[in-house]
Amino acid sequence: MKPKLAPAEGAVVAAKGFRTAGVFCDIKRLGTGKGSDKGQKRDLALIVSDVPCAVAGLFTTNQICAAPVKVCIPRTAKGRTQAVVINSGNANACTGRQGMKDALAMTRLTEATLGLPPGYALVASTGRIGVTLPMEQVEAGIPACAALLGSTPTHAEHATEAIMTSDTRPKQIAVRFKLGGKTVHLGGMCKGAGMIQPGMSPNGARPASLPAGLHATMLAFITTDAAIEARTLQRALTEAVALSFNRITVDGDMSTNDTVLVLANGQAGNPRISSLRHKDFIAFSTALQHVCLALARMIVRDGEGVHRVVSVRVSGARSIAEADAAARAVGNSALVKTSWHGGDPNWGRIIDALGYSPATVVEDKVDIGYSTPGSKKILWSLRRGQPTRATFDSLCKAVAPDEFDLHIRLNLGKGEAVLHAADLTEAYVDFNKGNVADPTTLGG
Repeated sequence: MKPKLAPAEGAVVAAKGFRTAGVFCDIKRLGTGKGSDKGQKRDLALIVSDVPCAVAGLFTTNQICAAPVKVCIPRTAKGRTQAVVINSGNANACTGRQGMKDALAMTRLTEATLGLPPGYALVASTGRIGVTLPMEQVEAGIPACAALLGSTPTHAEHATEAIMTSDTRPKQIAVRFKLGGKTVHLGGMCKGAGMIQPGMSPNGARPASLPAGLHATMLAFITTDAAIEARTLQRALTEAVALSFNRITVDGDMSTNDTVLVLANGQAGNPRISSLRHKDFIAFSTALQHVCLALARMIVRDGEGVHRVVSVRVSGARSIAEADAAARAVGNSALVKTSWHGGDPNWGRIIDALGYSPATVVEDKVDIGYSTPGSKKILWSLRRGQPTRATFDSLCKAVAPDEFDLHIRLNLGKGEAVLHAADLTEAYVDFNKGNVADPTTLGG
């Protein structure tokens, strides 16, 4: 049974028993690029539960992964945690042994400051790759942040600001709903604007079904006061991410640091969800999917230089994997993305991308059309591989809004997939090209 969701305030502190804070400790001062050049912007955050939590996570499947990811994977697998420390402005990726030492030092200082058992803190980082952390600043920032922990919407806003890099606006959400007669909260925050095509798994290994793309990063942190066992929480998160964060692309690049974490402290007092067969699992899972998809779409809308967001909806493929491959070929095509930016309904570029994708495509079976988001009323530009009588002006109007759906029917099977994609603009290129004569213009 689907839950009735209502909006709530507080993002990651909407749930009972969670506190958060964000502070400025000058992590970005060491050449971390224009994406982080925002003056004294908060750059370190803590999320803390009053009691130990069940935890689940998904992590980048990039073969080059950052030290925080390497620290988090085995800790998350144990299923218990109580705090997360996050920094922006420095990815702590490709930093070798020192990077691992620094990531572990962040968790140990967090545990010592908060009085937590060893291994009960997780860590995440985002920013420029290949720069070692300024640990003097980090070591001052963690206790300073701990001293400011609180559970108001303002505390959540400060934490959300602290994890941003090239983001232009905060991304957060919270909902409340009923489980077993108890009011339960789910809240989250995320960051991401560039180097966005996540393909995450629980252990960082790359299943064949995940995209093989390889700076910004996407990070997401979700908290809930629901009582749920860690293994069941992991299953719910894996399903939710498969339908959300692993369904977006801005530029086709997978980060070294992509991370999604969910902490569940059980303070709502609902009957503990102990398995997939529990009567409340579907309701909880549905709420989690709602939160993850909302956050994921916020990332695409705030992509670097993004003007238009397009949901590429492929159906009729021979398999789900082929539908996914077709959607990604279209959503990551530079030619398709630039035509979206120009408001050009160029189906020729779309069918070309379909043709070189790994999916099986038969030219005289392909349909291509456009609609408003979520609408079943589709204006077809191509039917069975041939242009329709739709006028160019009508097609231009269909792709003129800031958001629209692109429908692709391959008519070969039952495989379906959706990819939420962004256009490619001059602003994206300008933001990311930088000027080597001026290091402050170089991105993450």
